[in-house]
Amino acid sequence: MAHLYSATIEWSRGEARFTDNRYSRAHQWRFDGGAVVPASSSPQVVRLPLSDPAGVDPEEAFVASLSSCHMLWFLSIAAERGWVVDRYLDEAEGEMGKNNLGQLVMSRVTLRPWVTFAGDAPSAEEEASLHHAAHDSCFIANSVRTTVLVQPKPAAS
Repeated sequence: MAHLYSATIEWSRGEARFTDNRYSRAHQWRFDGGAVVPASSSPQVVRLPLSDPAGVDPEEAFVASLSSCHMLWFLSIAAERGWVVDRYLDEAEGEMGKNNLGQLVMSRVTLRPWVTFAGDAPSAEEEASLHHAAHDSCFIANSVRTTVLVQPKPAAS
């Protein structure tokens, strides 16, 4: 059975002339649950003030999507294996580069999860196994050609 997911992306020109390419890239993402997220092009791609640095850009969303998917699988697998996670923090980072065709792509995403466990914490090897299983299960990571690295920070209890 196919699962469908949707988002509504909305932008309007306002008073901008448009054909001079000096229009705002600020827009909104609306999701079926009611969340509305301010979005924009990255200020690294389109200069200020045409980009809104307060908005989430597609590159940030891509990184966050990979990180969030990994985290949700990690939590599920940890619970299944009897480990109690108190906190999960990931300072994920994406790197743009050119592919073999010279196209600009998100060439690497590095996840740096730091997990705090309640009670007994898994060994480094057991935590690595949890991350490996989460990575293998993550739909988003399985859907992209980007190299996705997972570099967990040392476990803390």
